[in-house]
Formats: sequence, C-alpha cells, structure tokens
Amino acid sequence: MATSQPPSDFQPTADELVERNQRFAETFADQDLQVGPTRHMAVVTCMDSRMDIFAMLGLGHGEAHIIRNAGGVITDDVIRSLCLSQRYLGTREVVLVHHTNCGLQMVTEDGLKGELEAELGIKPWWAVESFEDPFVDVLQSMRRLELTPFVPFKGHVRGFVYDVGTGLLEEVHPADG
Repeated sequence: MATSQPPSDFQPTADELVERNQRFAETFADQDLQVGPTRHMAVVTCMDSRMDIFAMLGLGHGEAHIIRNAGGVITDDVIRSLCLSQRYLGTREVVLVHHTNCGLQMVTEDGLKGELEAELGIKPWWAVESFEDPFVDVLQSMRRLELTPFVPFKGHVRGFVYDVGTGLLEEVHPADG
C-alpha cells in the first residue's frame, strides 16, 4: 500500500526550480512562437519522468502539443484536450506513445480503488486505467479515439510503444489487434 508520507530524507526542491528558471529566462528565445503547433501534431503520452518527449521524438519547442497522464491513456480529459487542440489550434495528427515498464502495469483497478476506500472511506469515481500490455493498451487508445465524436480529425492517428531500455519506438498497427 502506498503511503501519503514522503521519505524521511525528502527535501522540497521548488526553490531550486525557480532559480533555474531565472537562468533559463536570461537566454529565453521562444517569445515569438505561435500558439498553434507548427507540425499540427498532438502527442499523447505517459507522465513517466524517464521520457523526454521533445528529445526522444526530435521535436523543437512550438512544434507539437504534448498531452500527458498516467499511462498516456485516452481519458475524457485527453479527449477534451485533443478536441480543443484540433478545433482551435490546428492540429491534425495524433501520435500515441505508451512505454515498457510502466507504473500502471504494477497496479490493478480493483486493488488501488480498494486501498483508497480502506484508507479514505471512499472509492475514487475515476478509472485507474491500469493495463498489463502497453501494445494492447495503445490499440485500446486508438479505438477510443476512433469512436469519439469530439476529436474530428482521425485520419492521421498512429500509436507506438517506447522501450525505456533501448530508447526505440515500436509502431503498433490497428491490424495487430
């Protein structure tokens, strides 16, 4: 069971981030970027800290929207973000990137909800969206995008699994499922 207490050696680092931001701002050169991504692309991916999305996909600032959550799964909030991205900011391509060794593979829907209910007296109303196989889950996410009426441009949706051990992407084709 997870604990709500940080490790005994935990030290907050937000002040360090503010200091780093000051140094970053001294040479900031992106002030002229447009609000809509220049590649007309949105990438939906996991929040995993091992994945530097811009570096691993060779993207520059301003080229793509990056939408992240636990697992990179297509949830109502991701659909909301994609709807806005396509309707108001010009994106036309969606790239899904799940990965190997994902934390959601270590959790079960019933297990986490049971833990939270035992600890807090209430089950969460949201889905955990845990999965066993990232390849199968990419297919699930692709199907969800295909079925939603709120994401109008579906002609260019591709899915991949990023291998955290090699740094390589492996494409997942809808015919594979």
